[in-house]
Amino acid sequence: MDGFLDNLAEANDVVNSFVWTKVGVWLLIAVGLLMTILTKCFQVSHFGHWMKKTVGSLFEKKVRSHTGEKASISQFQALCTALAATVGVGNIAGVAGAIVTGGPGAVFWMWVAAFLGMMTNYSENILGIYFRRKNKKGEWSGGAMYYLQDGLGGYGGMKGIGKFLAIVFAICAVFASFGIGNMGQVNKIVLNFTSAFDIPALSEKVLYTGDNGSSVTLYHLIIGIVILILVGIVVIGGLKRIALVAEKIIPFMVVMFVLGSLTVILMHASAIGKAFGSIFSMAFSGQALWGGAAGISLKQIITMGCKRGVFSNEAGLGSSVMVHSNSNVVEPVKQGLWGIFEVFADTIVICTMTALTILTSGVIDLETGVIAKGDDATLVAESFNTVFKFGDFELGKYFVAIAILLFAFTTVLGWSHYGTKAVEYLAGKRAEWIVIAYKIIFVMVILLGALLTSSIAWDISDTFNGMMMLPNLIGVLALSPLVVKLTKNYVDRRIKGKDIEPMLSYFPEIQEEHARKIRETGED
Repeated sequence: MDGFLDNLAEANDVVNSFVWTKVGVWLLIAVGLLMTILTKCFQVSHFGHWMKKTVGSLFEKKVRSHTGEKASISQFQALCTALAATVGVGNIAGVAGAIVTGGPGAVFWMWVAAFLGMMTNYSENILGIYFRRKNKKGEWSGGAMYYLQDGLGGYGGMKGIGKFLAIVFAICAVFASFGIGNMGQVNKIVLNFTSAFDIPALSEKVLYTGDNGSSVTLYHLIIGIVILILVGIVVIGGLKRIALVAEKIIPFMVVMFVLGSLTVILMHASAIGKAFGSIFSMAFSGQALWGGAAGISLKQIITMGCKRGVFSNEAGLGSSVMVHSNSNVVEPVKQGLWGIFEVFADTIVICTMTALTILTSGVIDLETGVIAKGDDATLVAESFNTVFKFGDFELGKYFVAIAILLFAFTTVLGWSHYGTKAVEYLAGKRAEWIVIAYKIIFVMVILLGALLTSSIAWDISDTFNGMMMLPNLIGVLALSPLVVKLTKNYVDRRIKGKDIEPMLSYFPEIQEEHARKIRETGED
């Protein structure tokens, strides 16, 4: 068994290196840069507009109010559900890992990936709304598989290629949902929670010990069962229930984490300048000595920063499109604006808070990378403990454990929807029963994640993430002229006030239905 796992890990490392390092990261940057150029740097040139139409519209009834339509959820619910899947372990452990492995300079490349990723996510969401259709239940179904099939496949001689890439994307999305969207998240919840809230009566009852020496205890099993039950209750209720839970948890946990991080940063205000200095100085040069190892190269810094950035905000993966496509919005670009804000909130705000908390608190030496206390897994907790520690009571440790619990729990909920939509596409006419079977398996796999002692499942799911990204980015690249047309149509109508026909859907009947709705109600 050990030999099999070793061979599997070795094979996965080869594929992962090719998908991410040799192709993925550079394609991701290239597509983001291209979409930024083609849309005339929309995320900057129309900054005020997309901020007004997203965070500035949260008090508008049409944005927040629940819809009675079975086919859709509100714009705010769509954002919260997408953030539920993106704001996860990557925002805490992922950022810490990026800094430990790639140095402070990796943070700069996370920002670059996010800046360009805003327009990738924007493009994905536009295409998701434009090519969505209703399934047999009357619910919206959208995602990369549909714009690959109908968009890319609509070009002359590309029908077979479009369909093939759509199937590859959907298969990888299903596997990724079990790994990065389920077992990996649950495993982090269990490890952090049992460590922070130790109960000797449970933690001392060892069920078995893994090959790496890690012990699985009764405590792990109990936490896994509790998570399984909670997720099962939500997932059985479908997207409406997932969205309802997400819109309650996401705003609360984001605000609390940002406030906690700001407190730590401000308490170490004198180190803010040095923290930013290390980010910028190490972004463009390697480090001869870092972390007591042989140092880090510039390529490693860029790769780690971009990889962790997309791992956090998922821009370019095509995953969040599957929930944004369920929004009650009729204007494709309007949902695209929420895509820009999603990346902004996830990486520019939350990941930056995490990074500055680590870099200002003194838990890591900014010159050598030597960690003062703990390791990369506990780096954020130790950062919070520099402020939120009262005697032997380490409040920071508990705060971070709860944050990871909420972040990772909602990520599992969001990815359950992504997997469901991917299975629905692959199953076709037999979707109803196969989707039910998928949901049952998805919930049961949670227990496996809780009892996992090896990182192989996490590593493999990271590879499937990259394999989702490749066909999706090919689709976005091929359909970039359409994204430009949709953007220009929106800008001309909504910003410049021109009286022209809107571009709302690939399907004539949906186009007419939505155009009539806009004419009659003025809704967008």
